[in-house]
Amino acid sequence: MKIAIVHDQLQEFGGAERVLVSLIRIFPEADVFTSFYNPNSLGIHAPLFRNKRIHTSWADKIPFLKKLYSPLRFITPLIWESFDFSSYDLVISSSGSYMSKGIVTKPNTTHICYLHHPPRYLYNYETAIEWQKYRLIKIYGNLINHNLRIWDYFTSQRVGYFIANSEETKRRVEKFYRRNAVVIYPPVSVPEEFETKYSPDSSQYYLTISRLARAKHVDILIKAANKHKFRLKIVGIGRDEVYLKKIAGKTVEFLGSVSDKQLPELYRGAKAFLFASVDEEFGIAPVEAMGHGLPVIAFKSGGVPEIVKNDESGYLYNKLHEDALIEKIELFEILPPDKIEELRIYARVTALAFSEENFKRDLLKYISSLFPNSKFSNLNS
Repeated sequence: MKIAIVHDQLQEFGGAERVLVSLIRIFPEADVFTSFYNPNSLGIHAPLFRNKRIHTSWADKIPFLKKLYSPLRFITPLIWESFDFSSYDLVISSSGSYMSKGIVTKPNTTHICYLHHPPRYLYNYETAIEWQKYRLIKIYGNLINHNLRIWDYFTSQRVGYFIANSEETKRRVEKFYRRNAVVIYPPVSVPEEFETKYSPDSSQYYLTISRLARAKHVDILIKAANKHKFRLKIVGIGRDEVYLKKIAGKTVEFLGSVSDKQLPELYRGAKAFLFASVDEEFGIAPVEAMGHGLPVIAFKSGGVPEIVKNDESGYLYNKLHEDALIEKIELFEILPPDKIEELRIYARVTALAFSEENFKRDLLKYISSLFPNSKFSNLNS
């Protein structure tokens, strides 16, 4: 059976790209298609795609398009509809903001879309850039977004089957596309061992891992650290890095990109994981932290309440403001060690449900269930 995997773009590495890596591991013989591919911008994650059969679009060969793919997103229909998948039995699109689900397949090819989220900029969710506050950009954006919304809905109707990465995303699929979806949570890296015992002496700081972009609201975490004077370590890079460093106080430390090998040591020294993202469909970073036994203190938004249970694996705050976060941190800091150990154990148990093994099992089981007694039925054997 010939399989293709289609991914939005490979010019940064985040949660969606982690899913792509897992899909490639599950289907190692699959061809990978994407709009733009820039190994240099993937940093320490570039080797994950080395020696893979990656096919890029015609737009990837035009240098200025490679850099301006977001503002020139009106070309996305031309990109995805230019690929030919007529020789493939199964195509799995890993789709998000750049709408790779917009590919065209023939009747003899099955198209399954693993949807990370509908494009946020089309449906009034927060985006990395606050583009609507600039008059000319707002006019331009509204003009192209109208047609893209129509195309986004139209292409959703030619997808064979939808898989959503959370119940929150499933609700959005039903709302915006009038389609049903099955939920298969994305794979998360969970260590085999972790330390449940809480030691105030070794746990000295709070930790966050995030792209430094507007919708992640790392500024809330920084303002809370400035006001409450707790130590905060920030892992990640992004377009807001200069601004965030400018407002950060002496207790805030920026670590930039950190390899997967370095992360366990950071988790071991942390008190809890902080998260302030708005309308996050799932939130892989909090689950990874929970896998290392870290309680999570997160803003109650999007799909986060599906994974972080208040007073069981961490705490949720209801207002996107540093004072609301500080209130939960103050509550956390007066907990006795045995209660913190309970939080750590429950966080760990919760994270185990999102292992890569479970993702593979659930995905293959679902695909096989769609096509009993056919060439797909042996996928999970």
